[in-house]
Amino acid sequence: MTAIRTDDLRKAYGDVAALAGLSLSIDSSELYGLLGPNGAGKTTAMELLTGQIVADAGSAEVLGVDPAADPLGVRERVGILPEKESPPSFSTPREYFQFVGAVRGMADDEVDERTERWAERLSFTEKLDTLSTDLSRGQQQKTMIAGAFLHEPEVVFIDEPLANLDPIVQERVKRFLTNYREAGNTVVVSTHNVDVAAELCSRVGIVNAGELVAEVEPSSLSADETLLDAFVANVDAGEEWDGDA
Repeated sequence: MTAIRTDDLRKAYGDVAALAGLSLSIDSSELYGLLGPNGAGKTTAMELLTGQIVADAGSAEVLGVDPAADPLGVRERVGILPEKESPPSFSTPREYFQFVGAVRGMADDEVDERTERWAERLSFTEKLDTLSTDLSRGQQQKTMIAGAFLHEPEVVFIDEPLANLDPIVQERVKRFLTNYREAGNTVVVSTHNVDVAAELCSRVGIVNAGELVAEVEPSSLSADETLLDAFVANVDAGEEWDGDA
């Protein structure tokens, strides 16, 4: 079953084409990686799919809902972790989770139980009642990860999920994402880190200049000479991309 679909999705900012005809299909229960250099269009694609911005052309569906026509309908059913996003400065993690729970229509006791579970999972129980402005960047990232998954959505979009996390917490997050997919949910990870895509994802789409240029198995990505490296080299040389390293 297809969870996410885009067809010739286009978005420009002035003369800059952030997306230049992105077409992809992501099945339910996939941990799909959008892999590409900075400026490739990955974040723009996620913003379009979550109804934060509107495409100039093309179409998209998330769980059968058009994010352009019904952005609130999409956001009710997905989790979102934007890159470099922080919890509100005037709130503590606990207060932030209470706000997320209220928006998502969760019962208070359910929010409390999941708050404690996530705080233990990501090792920030002692920071639950600390103002966001007094948290480290890593603790803020933990808060945002927990907030994205608090209501246990069917689809989650994550931009650079392991940024600012220590190695132990990174391993816990990776294990959780794998288990979450195996439970039948869909996760889309945007990253420019080849190792993250290779280790985490069940399938990887390589994006550059706003287009999907190849889809590969994670085993095709190696630390020594990656498909991404080969693609960038081909672009620099002005050559066509054929999907082979």
